[in-house]
Amino acid sequence: MPKTTIHPPGEKIQKAIKEFSALLREKPDIERWKLLEKVAGQFDLSPKECAFLERHFKKE
Repeated sequence: MPKTTIHPPGEKIQKAIKEFSALLREKPDIERWKLLEKVAGQFDLSPKECAFLERHFKKE
């Protein structure tokens, strides 16, 4: 039986990316890992999804 989710596949990570991006702009003085924790909890991200966000928003 398929696992049911609140968000359709893909939509959850898209919303998390937008939220994380907005938080980084709004609160640049807060450490990234704290913002990532907040987004991970808000969107119930898996460890794999968290790692993706971390890589996607890596400081250059």
